[in-house]
Amino acid sequence: MRLGATIPNFSANTTQGEIKFHQWQGDSWCILFSHPADFTPVCTTELGRIAVHDHEFKKRGVKVIAHSCDKLKSHSDWVKDIKSYCLDIRGDFPYPIIADETRELAVRLDMIDEDNKDNEAEAMTVRALYIIGPDHKLRLSMLYPASTGRNVDEILRVIDSLQLTDRLKVIATPANWTPGTKVMILPHVKDEDLPKLFPKGVDKVSMPSGITYVRTTTDY
Repeated sequence: MRLGATIPNFSANTTQGEIKFHQWQGDSWCILFSHPADFTPVCTTELGRIAVHDHEFKKRGVKVIAHSCDKLKSHSDWVKDIKSYCLDIRGDFPYPIIADETRELAVRLDMIDEDNKDNEAEAMTVRALYIIGPDHKLRLSMLYPASTGRNVDEILRVIDSLQLTDRLKVIATPANWTPGTKVMILPHVKDEDLPKLFPKGVDKVSMPSGITYVRTTTDY
């Protein structure tokens, strides 16, 4: 699924009841992350760590929903295992898990090729994480192999970047950016507009090319 595409308004059964996606998401940011099957070790750690960090997602106004290609009863049993393994999950499990045993939703969300949806070996590629904007459009996509677990700190970092650059459309965040560190000013911003946009100052980096295109600031 290409960036900027609208996530369809699908209906689904989840561990927290039936949902219509757009109505469930409302005008919040959203993370939708998928898994090939329940009772898999790496996915168990992922759902657990995201549940532990639920307060961080809520602080950013982000709703979380998981997707797995198994039955609803299996999901409910898996949640008990996840809570047993991740003892620092407080209270009820905080977010729903979609039941997609036919993998039809995975196909619709471009997580797996339709020709391979019934091939268990190929279906293991259902390891997508989508960050979806309040307009239901795909803002960021991460695809993982079955052998590599997701990094929750990185998920939070890119959410911070997306929300910041939505608010200040004249900046972008550089490699390894974290909140509070320098951001990059976009090339189309004119030098004469910098004092008004960034009154606390801008740093300009001299390059061998003689082109001044790296301009940074912490004034945001």
